[in-house]
Amino acid sequence: MDAGSAAKATGRGALAPLANPTFRSFWLATLASSFGGLIQAVGAAWTMTSISGSADMVALVQASTTLPIMLFSLVSGAIADTFNRRRVMLAAQFGMLAVSVALAFAAYWDLLTPWLLLGFTFLIGCGVALNNPSWQASIGEIVPREDLPAAVALNSVGFNLSRSVGPAIGGAIVAAAGAAAAFAVNALSYLAIIAALLRWRTVPGSGRLPPESLGAAMGAGLRYVAMSPHLARVLLRAFLFGLSTIAVLALLPLVARNLVAGGALTYGLLLGAFGLGAVGGAFAAARLRAWLSSEALVRLAFAAFAVCAAVAGVSTSAPLTAAALALGGASWVLALSLFNVTVQLSTPRWVVGRSLSLYQTAVFGGMALGSWLWGLVAEGHGSAVALLAAAAAMLAGGLVGLAVPLPSRTELDLAPLDRWREPPLPPDLRPRSGPVAIEIEYRIREADLPAFLDVMIDRQRIRRRDGARHWTLLRDLEDAELWTESYQTATWVEYVRHNLRTTMADAEIGERLRALHAGTELPRVRRRIVRQIRWLHSEPPPPGAYDLH
Repeated sequence: MDAGSAAKATGRGALAPLANPTFRSFWLATLASSFGGLIQAVGAAWTMTSISGSADMVALVQASTTLPIMLFSLVSGAIADTFNRRRVMLAAQFGMLAVSVALAFAAYWDLLTPWLLLGFTFLIGCGVALNNPSWQASIGEIVPREDLPAAVALNSVGFNLSRSVGPAIGGAIVAAAGAAAAFAVNALSYLAIIAALLRWRTVPGSGRLPPESLGAAMGAGLRYVAMSPHLARVLLRAFLFGLSTIAVLALLPLVARNLVAGGALTYGLLLGAFGLGAVGGAFAAARLRAWLSSEALVRLAFAAFAVCAAVAGVSTSAPLTAAALALGGASWVLALSLFNVTVQLSTPRWVVGRSLSLYQTAVFGGMALGSWLWGLVAEGHGSAVALLAAAAAMLAGGLVGLAVPLPSRTELDLAPLDRWREPPLPPDLRPRSGPVAIEIEYRIREADLPAFLDVMIDRQRIRRRDGARHWTLLRDLEDAELWTESYQTATWVEYVRHNLRTTMADAEIGERLRALHAGTELPRVRRRIVRQIRWLHSEPPPPGAYDLH
């Protein structure tokens, strides 16, 4: 890779996004919010060790925060792609503020029980689930595409800068003033990002088409990811990474208390070491991406985290455990930022919120399941055995790459193709009339038939990915060179939406088909509306007869 290619692959520089005032204000606000969130996490985890002696209940504190992200991220992603993202984030932040205030009061009046504490942390996790897809999707609107990897890495840097000192301060706050004070600090931390959101003025959308319904938007997101093999690989590897590596964070309160014989402050310092390692990993990410392939980098992260878990499981020395956690933190941010960037660069803007939400569902679903699983192992066999078993699982997760490697880093142009022009709508139809049947006729010579069928494999996948139904390929029995591609959309507006989703990268398929077409004119397109037999004797059809409501 030459210098120019490396620069393009890694962006204009690790700190380039901070030159953007909007990104900079959000980054600083998110830094403050992350700081408060980590103080809250220390307070919740340590409170659970005080009110419950069960190892699996301690691990469930981590699970209760990550489980909502697994359960609700797809809905949140559809909301992020359908509604105003600024308003969505404001709703999420105000909701988390209210829950945090209630948690602080419950802790102050000594009302917390293990299940009530889990309920509060679950509600905060719901706010995170609602906020994250909108925020992650907004990054691509705030910074240029070439700065996106650096912006994602800087988000990790900000969070892990907070992690490097926040948990230690959180441990000190809990030790000195109790968990209620830690929860109150978290409540105050939401004010910074709320202020940044109130100042942000987004560019309104074009409003060319009405928004999809929430159910249709969720279905479109699932369909897009299912029909995108590269994204499916990223989601699988992210799930395995979250499932295995969360053992270290979920069991860290027990490591601090039982294996290194410390208290709340020790737990905070160990989390701080993890955060410092993550900061170093974030700054090293650009250089490592230039040196290593995506698959090599992820395998390295799996292996390094396995070392971290194994050392944490056998060490009785706080400094040695801290050093291992720094290695784990670097591995954590390298893998997760790579997964995030790969999803964003592989997804067009119309579905990026839903794709990111499914990525978060995968990784946080793995974390939630892993927190519960490793908590059960620790409850039955001890924290050391659980961490060593998790280390073995991490090594296995790296080896999965031999069969399911991550896609290579390629620069796909996912901007809208913007060549298609909507034909005039017949006077007796409305935008929601349907179903609409489309047929495209090609004339293919016998010698070009293998190439044509190969292209049609990709054509079918892209059509279905972008919303087409009942796709078929037909060959005329009387004219062997005549082939017809046929598909349907539910309504006319869905037909328009389907065509507007075509990207510059998809254009290659159309160009290859036109090159194979042997006709003297372009392939002929026929558009028809599906009509019910009971209407055939009613002329003209009753008003709105074709509408789907």
